[in-house]
Amino acid sequence: MAITKEKKIDILAKLKEMLSDAKSAVFVNFHGLSVNETSAFRRALKESGVKYFVAKKTLIRLALGDKKFEGEVPSLEGEIALATGDDLLAPAREVYEFSKKYKDNVQIVGGVFDGRYMNMSEMLEVAQIPSREVLYGRLVGLLNWPLASLAMVAGQIAEQKND
Repeated sequence: MAITKEKKIDILAKLKEMLSDAKSAVFVNFHGLSVNETSAFRRALKESGVKYFVAKKTLIRLALGDKKFEGEVPSLEGEIALATGDDLLAPAREVYEFSKKYKDNVQIVGGVFDGRYMNMSEMLEVAQIPSREVLYGRLVGLLNWPLASLAMVAGQIAEQKND
């Protein structure tokens, strides 16, 4: 079914607004998702503060044409949606988490990260960056490790002296 010109203008305005507010964007191929799976996907994205919008590829390209990102727009194959967010990593991470469950139906095909276009493999690398809380936990563990090792050695020396 064809979309009226007024509807296309509205969709284009919404896409431009999403891209102007976002720190990063992910192009998602969502072919073959059932209604329940799509609802669960949208709900998970919304809970993480990620906006998700399905639009025609030509309208997405038009909205991207106004933005001055480095590189070239990745090839947008299949049914494409746009996931954007205020957090730099959240859109890629959330789409990636859902794509693990539905490998054949949800795929990251590219995106915009830190002002430049990224292809699928680059966006998958971005999606696998651990969250800030996990990185803080690892840092605390690294900082605590020398003290814990020293305590273990001191404990072993004390045991040997008692024997």
